[in-house]
Amino acid sequence: MCALLNGRSIDSTMGFTALDGLPMGTRCGQIDPGVLLYLMAEKGMSPDAVQKFLYSECGLKGLSGISNDVRDLQSSREPGAILAIDHFVHRIGLHAGMLAAALGGLDAFVFTAGIGERSSTMRARIAEKLVWLGVELNAAANDSGQTVISPKGSRVMLCVLPTNEELMIAQHSLALLSAAAGQDRRRSA
Repeated sequence: MCALLNGRSIDSTMGFTALDGLPMGTRCGQIDPGVLLYLMAEKGMSPDAVQKFLYSECGLKGLSGISNDVRDLQSSREPGAILAIDHFVHRIGLHAGMLAAALGGLDAFVFTAGIGERSSTMRARIAEKLVWLGVELNAAANDSGQTVISPKGSRVMLCVLPTNEELMIAQHSLALLSAAAGQDRRRSA
């Protein structure tokens, strides 16, 4: 999650790496550093094994014991699946509060990427956690896939915005390569 003010990021749930913050499909999310010490000292895991574990075997996959795919977890009644989804929603609520504090309040909360774009159920559960921030959900707009899913006059606008991360990476890479090529031409002239 990212707190944006006037189009600029002022805070994020990520830390030094993407392991911090929210649990992801296979990444652990925020974790007590003592866990790392325990895994190495008590379980005999090497630093490489701990790294592989935290990036590939944790998060929703590790909590559920089933899958890293929210669709699979939402359709399952297995206790691990329920735990994983509940934990994910809980952590989003906590981090939303942190980011709202960094901003001094919220004008809008934007759902994006795979889960945010595609799961009306997850959006509804998350919006329920954010009511204390002034969030209101228009259930019909949410269920019908509209872009604005808050009612008119809501203190905090709720939006669903599709992303294309690969396109953005490609555009930024092209701009960087074009700028570098321009510098090479100026040096050779």
